[in-house]
Amino acid sequence: MGFAINKLWAAPELNPYNKKARSIPILNPVNQYGRVFFFSWMGFFIAFWSWYAFPPLLSKSIKADMHLSQNEIANSNIIALTATLLVRAVAGPMCDHIGPRLTFASLLFVGSIPTALAGTAHNAMGLYFIRFFVGILGGTFVPCQVWTTGFFDKNVVGTANALVGGWGNSGGGITYFVMPAIYDSLKNDRGLSSHVSWRVSFIVPFILITTVALGLLLLTDDTPTGKWADRSAVVQNARSTHQTVVSTTGGLDEKPAINGSVSSGDEKKNTIPPTGDVESGTGDVQVIDGYQHEVVQKPTLKESMKVMLSPQTLMLCFCYFNSFGAELAINSILGAYYLKNFPYLGQTQSGRWAAMFGLLNVVTRPLGGFIADKIYVATNGSLWAKKLWINFVGVVAGLMCIVIGKVNSHDQDTMIGLVALMAIFLEAGNGANFALVPHIHPHANGILSGIVGATGNFGGVIYAIIFRYNHTDYAKVFWIIGIMMIIMNLMFVWVQPIPKGQIGGR
Repeated sequence: MGFAINKLWAAPELNPYNKKARSIPILNPVNQYGRVFFFSWMGFFIAFWSWYAFPPLLSKSIKADMHLSQNEIANSNIIALTATLLVRAVAGPMCDHIGPRLTFASLLFVGSIPTALAGTAHNAMGLYFIRFFVGILGGTFVPCQVWTTGFFDKNVVGTANALVGGWGNSGGGITYFVMPAIYDSLKNDRGLSSHVSWRVSFIVPFILITTVALGLLLLTDDTPTGKWADRSAVVQNARSTHQTVVSTTGGLDEKPAINGSVSSGDEKKNTIPPTGDVESGTGDVQVIDGYQHEVVQKPTLKESMKVMLSPQTLMLCFCYFNSFGAELAINSILGAYYLKNFPYLGQTQSGRWAAMFGLLNVVTRPLGGFIADKIYVATNGSLWAKKLWINFVGVVAGLMCIVIGKVNSHDQDTMIGLVALMAIFLEAGNGANFALVPHIHPHANGILSGIVGATGNFGGVIYAIIFRYNHTDYAKVFWIIGIMMIIMNLMFVWVQPIPKGQIGGR
């Protein structure tokens, strides 16, 4: 079936077994699924903006005001990433316990406080404390992904996750334009000193974070059927309806009767049977059992350890370590790398060219998830195809990093072209990764998303440390990163995409 343009705003068709949408109403923020999509990416976008609000002002204004050394600036970048690593690991189980919506709002509210207090820092130690707690906002990625996974069905979940992640990530690029603009306005138009201007500028993201968090709480739901505590009711209703209306020997093409109204407020005609089976389930009973097993459970320690130590989880972690981890580290030094090779650009222009790396996420990350979904459908639901797509883009991104490092071009067009080409595959890897995540341990999707997301940050910390100890030899670190990416992706090519014997979530 070809893509219909009206799906961008029309009320989505729903899977009757789990009430998840089978299309994404991107341009319809009134629809229940459209609201969740909007607040997922907008919440992460504002969080990412504030999380990366320091670097655009650090290199000149804040550095001069606090008399910071280059090493102190590098340390603050590492500390900000470390905080997010810890928060993402905690946010995963929180999503499984209280739901992604409340976890999302909680992290936004808590992270807004140090954002508002950013201006209270007066030395390196104060900067470290503020950036550590602002790093809480980076943890919003986990509930952002878990939330959309709960609202969008498997035929589009990769695209949905990649879109909200990619558009959210672009906040890291937007901040390079917006924060200096706010600072310049306060200093030049309002007549404030540099000392005061950069401190007041952080009130803007604080106001936006708080506003989005309130909207998220007041205008959206935990699950397609309402409260988090009632998340399993829809599948139980489908089971009883199925047993009453459809024989256990029937096929999936027999449409079950759906009692009650569709939770999105759409008409019953928008509810359609799912296409295909649930991973390894084949008959009707297995399909419903599969959906039952996908319902997120409150995790026990034993179950959590089983999920975290499975080969499939390790595979996702190692791949995300390299895609998102490398992106974070490169994002923090790219402006300095451009300035070193092209001094004539100056701080402002080199920063703007570096911002393009983050802004490409608007297209590249969604592309990774979109292609993953298309491959999944084209191969009749082959998760091997989705998995090998992750490995492919990871290896190509690694090769591009090696080329950038070895060429170390001093021609501006060549350098920016190589970085953009590398970014396409690197950032597509992020989208490809979280297109596979919803399939692997659906009953513990929060834990899985949290540990994978945290490992991405861990990669950012490790690569940032490598950059720090190689000082300004950026080219050398690029080819080191490239080699590590290729090795780690090839290490896990043999791993099955889902645990053996799994039906649905278990």
